[in-house]
Amino acid sequence: MSALFDRLTQLFEQGHAREVEGLLSDARFADLDRTADAAVLIAVTESENPTVLLTQRPRTMRDHPGQVAFPGGKIDAGEDAVEAALREAWEELGITREAVRVIGTTDRYQTGTGFDITPVLATVPADLPIRPDPREVESWFEAPLEHLLDRKRWSENEVFWKGAMRRYYEMDHEGYRIWGVTAAICINLSRRLAWVTR
Repeated sequence: MSALFDRLTQLFEQGHAREVEGLLSDARFADLDRTADAAVLIAVTESENPTVLLTQRPRTMRDHPGQVAFPGGKIDAGEDAVEAALREAWEELGITREAVRVIGTTDRYQTGTGFDITPVLATVPADLPIRPDPREVESWFEAPLEHLLDRKRWSENEVFWKGAMRRYYEMDHEGYRIWGVTAAICINLSRRLAWVTR
């Protein structure tokens, strides 16, 4: 066991043992004619200053083109969320299942484009070799876990979308704009994990 894995597991269990009001969701904007279950991997590196692996999706993709995302995608028949997240991490970044230590699944997030996403929190080695698939990943980077789980670092905005005002969060990290679904999942997780205590 590692100190990071132990700490995250303890915070995860504590945070999910209590009710949390007002978690973010775009369920009211969802396209009910086009729904799909999906899963993403929140891969935290085992390092002194833990980071999270993120990708930028190719601008040619049908869904969420060009956006920053966690490795992930649709859940195939016969898979659960953990299996799907691990498979997608392998397909997108070449992360082997053996390298991933799963902590658990956290709050599902429904997107306005019809995806019902289950995030899977896990740790991976800091020196993990990454081999991105250019068909699914335009680029990849690491962002500090402490920044992603600190709500004070996020800008809150609103936009008129699908006939109503939609609240969303965003953060710039070294030229990457983290917003939308990825930001919302981070905000929800920050309400579960007491990682930032100030």
